[in-house]
Amino acid sequence: MVSRADRSPFAEWWWTVDRFLLVGFVALMLGGVVLSLAGSPAVAERLGFDSFHFVNRHLAFFVPALLVMLGTSFLTPRQARRVAMVALVISLLLMLAVLLVGVENNGSRRWINIFGLSLQPSEFMKPAFVVVVAWLFAENNRRPDIPGNLFALILLIIAVALLIAEPDFGQTMLVAVAWGALFFMAGMPWLWIAGLFAVAIGGMVTAYTALPHVAARVDRFLSPESGDTFQVDTAMQAILGGGWLGMGPGEGTVKRILPDAHTDFIFAVAAEEFGIVICVGLVVLFMLVVLRGLSDAIRKDDAFTRLAAAGLVVLFGVQSVINMAVNLSLMPAKGMTLPFISYGGSSMIAVAFGMGLLLSLTRRSAEMRPFPPRMNDRRMRPSAA
Repeated sequence: MVSRADRSPFAEWWWTVDRFLLVGFVALMLGGVVLSLAGSPAVAERLGFDSFHFVNRHLAFFVPALLVMLGTSFLTPRQARRVAMVALVISLLLMLAVLLVGVENNGSRRWINIFGLSLQPSEFMKPAFVVVVAWLFAENNRRPDIPGNLFALILLIIAVALLIAEPDFGQTMLVAVAWGALFFMAGMPWLWIAGLFAVAIGGMVTAYTALPHVAARVDRFLSPESGDTFQVDTAMQAILGGGWLGMGPGEGTVKRILPDAHTDFIFAVAAEEFGIVICVGLVVLFMLVVLRGLSDAIRKDDAFTRLAAAGLVVLFGVQSVINMAVNLSLMPAKGMTLPFISYGGSSMIAVAFGMGLLLSLTRRSAEMRPFPPRMNDRRMRPSAA
C-alpha cells in the first residue's frame, strides 16, 4: 500500500492517476490475450505457422505496450504535448516513407520494415495528431493572434492526404471524425461547423465516385448480392452460432474459416466461443472507459487538457464502435482493429501510447492530492499542564 505521506514520483503518480481508467485498460489488454488464444490458432494453422504463432507474438507485445502506457502516464500535460509533437513529426515522415519503400499488401502500402520489425506509422500518428490539434485549437482561443485553427486544418489535410495515398479510408474517416469532434468542442461558430460538415459529405461522395475499393465496399454493404461478402457473412454466422453463452473456449468452428479472425473480426470469435453475454460485457467495459474518460476531461479547467483528453477518448471510442459495428454488419467493412483486443503489435503499442497520454492528461493536480498534515514537533507537542 502506498502511503499518502509518501512524496516519491511513484506515490505522486499513484494518488493522482485515474485508477478506474487504468484498471479498465489493463482488463481490456488481458481480455485481448484470452481472445487471442481463442481466435488466432486457427488462422496460424491455415497460414502454415505454429498454432500459437500469433498468441506468442501477442504476448511479446503485451509487456512493451503495458510499459509504454504506464511510462507515458507519468508525463505532465506539458511533457505529453511535447512528446505528442515529436511522435507526430516522426510518424508523418514515416508515413511518407511508407509510400516510397513500404510493404505492399492487397494493393495498399501501410507498413514499413524497421530493423526487422513491421511498423504501421499511421497507428502512432492518430493519438499524437489528436493531442497536437487540441493544443492548436486551445492556443487559438487563448491567443487569437496565433492562427491555431488554420494550422490545425493544414495538419488535417496533410494527415488525410497521406492516409488516402496509402490508401486507408477507414483511418482517414477516424482521423476526420476526431478532428471534427475537437473542432466542435473548441466552441467554433455553427456556420463553420455546418460548412465543414458539408465538406465532409462532399469528401465521402468524392471517395465513393473516385476510389473503386471504397465504392465496392459500400455497394456490398447496401446490396450484398453485388459482391463478395464472405467475411461479414461468416462473422455473422459465428455470432449467431454462439448464442447467449457460446460454444466454449476452443470449441468454435466458424472461426476456422474466418480469414481475419484474430484481427478485424475478433469480436465475432468472442461471440462464438464465449457468447453474446461476454460481448455485451465487452461493450459495457468500453462504454464505461469512454464515459469515465469524458467525465475526467470535462472536469479540467485548462482548455488544452480538456480538449486533448476528450479527443483521445473520442478516438478510442469511435474506433471501438466501428470495429464492432462491422462485425455486426451495421457498417461497411473498414479493416480496423478493436483497441487492445485485436492482434497487432503496432496497434496495441499505439493504443497504449494514446491511452497513456489520456491517463497523463486526466491526472489530478498535485494540489488536489489529499495529504495528511505534516507533524511538527513544536506545534503538535501538547502544552504542559
